[in-house]
Amino acid sequence: MLARQRSTTAVVLGATAVVALSGCSSAVEVAPTPLATGAACRAVAASWPARAGGQERREVSDASAGAAYGDPAIIARCGVPALAPTTQDCIEVDGLGWVAQPLSDGTRFTTFGRDPAIEVLVPKAYAPEPLLLPAFTEAANRLPTNSLSCT
Repeated sequence: MLARQRSTTAVVLGATAVVALSGCSSAVEVAPTPLATGAACRAVAASWPARAGGQERREVSDASAGAAYGDPAIIARCGVPALAPTTQDCIEVDGLGWVAQPLSDGTRFTTFGRDPAIEVLVPKAYAPEPLLLPAFTEAANRLPTNSLSCT
Protein backbone atom coordinates (compact mmCIF):
# COMPACT_ATOMS: atom_id res chain seq x y z
CA MET A 1 0.00 0.00 0.00
CA LEU A 2 1.09 3.52 -0.58
CA ALA A 3 1.15 5.97 2.24
CA ARG A 4 0.21 9.59 1.63
CA GLN A 5 3.21 11.83 1.21
CA ARG A 6 3.97 14.80 3.37
CA SER A 7 5.94 17.90 2.48
CA THR A 8 8.99 17.18 4.60
CA THR A 9 11.07 14.08 4.54
CA ALA A 10 11.92 12.33 7.79
CA VAL A 11 15.10 10.36 8.13
CA VAL A 12 14.45 6.77 9.06
CA LEU A 13 17.20 5.36 11.19
CA GLY A 14 17.87 1.67 11.07
CA ALA A 15 17.96 1.43 14.85
CA THR A 16 16.54 -1.75 16.23
CA ALA A 17 16.04 -3.06 19.71
CA VAL A 18 18.75 -5.18 21.18
CA VAL A 19 17.04 -8.26 22.49
CA ALA A 20 18.99 -10.60 24.72
CA LEU A 21 18.68 -12.16 28.10
CA SER A 22 21.19 -11.02 30.68
CA GLY A 23 23.38 -13.65 32.30
CA CYS A 24 21.80 -14.01 35.75
CA SER A 25 18.86 -11.69 35.20
CA SER A 26 15.58 -12.35 33.50
CA ALA A 27 15.45 -8.72 32.32
CA VAL A 28 15.21 -8.24 28.56
CA GLU A 29 17.86 -5.94 27.11
CA VAL A 30 16.10 -3.12 25.25
CA ALA A 31 18.15 -0.37 23.62
CA PRO A 32 16.81 3.16 24.12
CA THR A 33 15.64 5.05 21.03
CA PRO A 34 16.82 8.54 20.07
CA LEU A 35 13.67 10.20 21.47
CA ALA A 36 12.84 7.83 24.35
CA THR A 37 13.22 10.42 27.10
CA GLY A 38 11.00 13.07 25.49
CA ALA A 39 7.67 14.12 27.01
CA ALA A 40 5.62 12.15 24.46
CA CYS A 41 7.44 8.90 25.22
CA ARG A 42 7.20 9.43 28.96
CA ALA A 43 3.42 9.54 28.50
CA VAL A 44 3.59 6.36 26.41
CA ALA A 45 5.74 4.60 29.03
CA ALA A 46 3.02 5.22 31.60
CA SER A 47 0.49 3.45 29.39
CA TRP A 48 2.31 0.36 28.11
CA PRO A 49 -0.15 -2.52 28.46
CA ALA A 50 0.21 -5.16 31.18
CA ARG A 51 -0.23 -7.88 28.53
CA ALA A 52 0.26 -8.17 24.77
CA GLY A 53 -1.14 -11.11 22.83
CA GLY A 54 -1.83 -12.96 26.06
CA GLN A 55 1.79 -12.52 27.14
CA GLU A 56 2.61 -10.83 30.44
CA ARG A 57 4.91 -7.85 30.68
CA ARG A 58 8.52 -8.65 31.56
CA GLU A 59 11.26 -6.73 33.27
CA VAL A 60 13.49 -4.73 30.92
CA SER A 61 17.05 -3.48 31.39
CA ASP A 62 15.99 0.17 31.10
CA ALA A 63 12.37 1.09 31.78
CA SER A 64 12.71 4.29 29.74
CA ALA A 65 13.76 2.23 26.71
CA GLY A 66 10.49 0.34 26.28
CA ALA A 67 8.55 -2.74 27.31
CA ALA A 68 8.81 -6.49 26.72
CA TYR A 69 6.27 -9.30 26.78
CA GLY A 70 6.53 -13.09 26.73
CA ASP A 71 9.35 -15.43 25.72
CA PRO A 72 10.55 -15.00 23.03
CA ALA A 73 10.19 -11.33 23.84
CA ILE A 74 7.81 -9.01 22.04
CA ILE A 75 9.58 -5.62 22.27
CA ALA A 76 7.83 -2.24 22.21
CA ARG A 77 9.83 0.99 22.06
CA CYS A 78 8.76 4.61 21.86
CA GLY A 79 10.87 7.34 20.32
CA VAL A 80 11.88 5.98 16.95
CA PRO A 81 11.90 8.71 14.30
CA ALA A 82 8.62 9.15 12.46
CA LEU A 83 8.45 7.32 9.16
CA ALA A 84 8.53 9.23 5.89
CA PRO A 85 6.13 8.39 3.06
CA THR A 86 6.65 4.76 2.12
CA THR A 87 5.54 2.05 -0.28
CA GLN A 88 5.83 -0.63 2.43
CA ASP A 89 2.67 -2.32 3.68
CA CYS A 90 0.66 -0.01 5.91
CA ILE A 91 -2.27 -1.42 7.85
CA GLU A 92 -4.83 0.22 10.09
CA VAL A 93 -5.59 -1.36 13.44
CA ASP A 94 -8.03 0.38 15.79
CA GLY A 95 -7.74 3.51 13.64
CA LEU A 96 -3.93 3.64 13.89
CA GLY A 97 -1.57 3.22 10.97
CA TRP A 98 1.23 0.67 11.28
CA VAL A 99 3.95 -0.04 8.70
CA ALA A 100 4.94 -3.71 8.64
CA GLN A 101 8.50 -4.69 7.79
CA PRO A 102 9.28 -8.41 7.58
CA LEU A 103 12.38 -9.49 9.48
CA SER A 104 14.16 -12.85 9.36
CA ASP A 105 12.70 -13.79 12.76
CA GLY A 106 9.39 -11.93 12.77
CA THR A 107 7.94 -8.53 11.91
CA ARG A 108 8.73 -4.94 12.87
CA PHE A 109 5.66 -2.70 13.13
CA THR A 110 6.13 1.07 13.30
CA THR A 111 3.32 3.52 13.91
CA PHE A 112 2.59 5.62 10.85
CA GLY A 113 1.32 9.15 11.21
CA ARG A 114 2.76 9.56 14.73
CA ASP A 115 5.79 11.66 15.63
CA PRO A 116 7.73 10.27 17.39
CA ALA A 117 6.81 6.70 16.54
CA ILE A 118 6.40 3.42 18.40
CA GLU A 119 8.18 0.31 17.16
CA VAL A 120 6.90 -3.17 18.05
CA LEU A 121 9.09 -6.18 17.25
CA VAL A 122 7.03 -9.37 17.09
CA PRO A 123 8.78 -12.77 16.81
CA LYS A 124 7.36 -15.32 14.34
CA ALA A 125 6.26 -17.44 17.31
CA TYR A 126 3.29 -15.05 17.70
CA ALA A 127 2.00 -15.31 14.11
CA PRO A 128 -0.19 -13.82 12.83
CA GLU A 129 1.80 -10.89 14.17
CA PRO A 130 -0.69 -8.03 13.49
CA LEU A 131 -3.07 -9.53 16.05
CA LEU A 132 -0.80 -8.18 18.81
CA LEU A 133 -1.12 -4.54 17.75
CA PRO A 134 -4.42 -3.70 19.50
CA ALA A 135 -2.61 -4.01 22.84
CA PHE A 136 -0.59 -0.92 21.91
CA THR A 137 -3.49 1.30 20.80
CA GLU A 138 -3.78 3.26 24.05
CA ALA A 139 -0.04 3.92 24.19
CA ALA A 140 0.16 4.98 20.51
CA ASN A 141 -2.81 7.32 20.91
CA ARG A 142 -0.72 9.36 23.36
CA LEU A 143 1.67 10.36 20.56
CA PRO A 144 1.24 13.51 18.49
CA THR A 145 -0.02 12.95 14.95
CA ASN A 146 1.53 14.23 11.75
CA SER A 147 0.03 14.56 8.26
CA LEU A 148 0.59 10.93 7.19
CA SER A 149 -1.92 8.09 7.15
CA CYS A 150 -2.34 4.68 5.57
CA THR A 151 -4.27 4.71 2.29
